[in-house]
Amino acid sequence: MSTQDKVAIITGSSRGIGAELAQRLARDGFKVVVNYAGSAAPAQEVVDKIKAAGGEAILVQADVSDPAAVIAMFDATEKAFGGIDVVINCAGVLRLAKIAEFDDKTFDQTIAINLKGTFNACREAAKRLRDGGRIVNFSSSVIGVRLPTYGVYIATKAAVEGLTQVLAQEMRGRGISVNAIAPGPVATELFLEGKSPELIDHMAKMNPLERLGQPEDIVRAVAFLVGPEGGWVNGQVVRANGGMC
Repeated sequence: MSTQDKVAIITGSSRGIGAELAQRLARDGFKVVVNYAGSAAPAQEVVDKIKAAGGEAILVQADVSDPAAVIAMFDATEKAFGGIDVVINCAGVLRLAKIAEFDDKTFDQTIAINLKGTFNACREAAKRLRDGGRIVNFSSSVIGVRLPTYGVYIATKAAVEGLTQVLAQEMRGRGISVNAIAPGPVATELFLEGKSPELIDHMAKMNPLERLGQPEDIVRAVAFLVGPEGGWVNGQVVRANGGMC
C-alpha cells in the first residue's frame, strides 16, 4: 500500500501520540483528518503544522462515544478527500481507582470512550474503508502487569484487543488489515497526569531498557503498520513497550 494520497482518520489526535502520529503520516504522504472531542485550539495547531510542512489535513470535531458524530466524521472525510484508507483509534481516557471505589459515572465514561468509541469507529471503518486499507486500534501493555487501580482501564483495552482480532477475520476478501498497538508507559500528558515522580521513575524502570517510551517510539510502530512494509501483519497486538511484558 503506497501512502501517497491515501487518507487517514486519526481519532484523539489533538495532542500526545495522536498529534505526533498525524504529523508523521502527513510527512509520509497521507491526507490526514485531525479529530478532537472538546478543545479545538490544540487540534488546529496540529493541522497548521501539517499544512506549514506542505501536507494536507482537515479538522473534524467528533465525540467518538457518539455513533452519529462518528458517522458525521466519516462523511466529512469522504466529502473532503473522496474516500478513506486508514482509521487509527487513538482517542482514550485514563481514570484510575480501585475497583471497589470506582464510581458509576467514571466507569460509564471510560467504557464509552475507550471501548464504545473504538467500536463506533471500527464499525464505520468496516463499512467504508477502501479495499486494501488499514485499521489500527490502541490497547495498552498494562494489561500484562495487572497494576492495582487500572482494572477498568485494562478491561476496556482487553476488549479492544478482542474486537481487533475478530474484525481482522471479518475483513476477509477486502485486503484490509486490522491490528492493535499496545504501548507501555509513554511520556505523554495522559500518562504523566497525577503521578508522583517516584511512581513515574518506578514505571520507567519496569522494562529492561529502563526508560519511558516517547511518542515517537509508538508513532514509528504505527507508521509501519499502515505503511507499505506492514501489509502482512494482520490480527495482531504489537506490544511496543521496551520489553516490559
